[in-house]
This record gives sequence, C-alpha cells and structure tokens, in this order.
Amino acid sequence: MLLMLVGMSLIFSGCEVLDQISQTASLARCEFRLKTVDQLKLAGVNIQQVNQLSDLSLSDAARITTAIATGGSLPLTFTLNVEAKNPNSSLAGMNRLDWILLIDDIEMVSGVNEDRLQIPANGGTSVLPLSIAINLKEALKGKSGEAIANFGLNLAGAGNRPTRITLKAKPTVIVRGQSIAYPGYITINNEFTSR
Repeated sequence: MLLMLVGMSLIFSGCEVLDQISQTASLARCEFRLKTVDQLKLAGVNIQQVNQLSDLSLSDAARITTAIATGGSLPLTFTLNVEAKNPNSSLAGMNRLDWILLIDDIEMVSGVNEDRLQIPANGGTSVLPLSIAINLKEALKGKSGEAIANFGLNLAGAGNRPTRITLKAKPTVIVRGQSIAYPGYITINNEFTSR
C-alpha cells in the first residue's frame, strides 16, 4: 500500500512538473501590452478625468500646489493594467514579475509583483494590475514645480503632449521549487509585443 502511494505521488509530481514546463514554454510566446492606467492620483487628488488645470477644484489645485511648494514628496499613484495574450494551444503562467517603469523615457520606479498569473490558451487574455507609486519630486529632481505638476497631469491626458509609458518586465516561473527568470527584460508598450 505504501509503495502504491509513493508511486502515485511521483506520478502526480511528474505531471505537475510537466504542466509547469508546458506553461513556461507557452509564456515565452505570449504577447504583452499596457492596457489602461486607472485610479490616477497626484498628491492624493484624483486626476483621472482632468483634461486641463482649470478642471481642478480650488481645494484640489491648492493641495497639489502645496505638495509642490513644500519640501516633502509629490506622490503620483496609479494602477497600470498589463494585458497578456496567449496565442498558444496550452495554458501559460508566471509566478512573479519584476518590472521597471519608464515615463517619457525616464526611469521612474521599479518593483516586483508576486501574484500568480495564468493566461488561457488559444488567444485568451489575462490582466495583471500593477500598483505604482512614484515620488515625482525625487524622480524629476532638478525640474521646476510647474514642470513636475505638468508631467503628472500629462499622464492623465491634460496638456497637448502625449505621455509615453513603457514597462520593462521580467517574468519568473517556478518549476520543482526552483525560480526560473526570463532571460533579459521584455519591453511592453501600448501595443501587443512579444519579447
């Protein structure tokens, strides 16, 4: 009986490893894009729907101005939704995503997401939300207060200058308890890109 249980656990363990390897191979052929930016806040003020500075209430404008004028931080927070598309005939998955965020080609912040993501087969998509927090004063040292505020508002669509968001991502999978990182970083923009 014990021999049969050991044999069954080895079979299930082997099947699990094969499944993880298959998901890893499928992940290598997946495509990624930046889908949306949500919950965009500058100094705690929701600027998601701000098209121009005059769209802000006096209290919101004062809050942002005070954050710019004081020696503290000017926090910009948002959720960046990364969409993954799986053209393969088998499920793809990853256990971890190391990332670097660039806005207008300026490296702003980096982080790690350790939420498992599975991407359905045959053109299926999944969205991985990344919570981003940037101190604009720190990231844009040497820029004027107005330039820093405009940078944050441009991300919301205000002003006449588009903002380019780029995410460099390195997925990691776990096979038999060992972490295997993707070799190098994948550059993700607004259009689907693989590698």
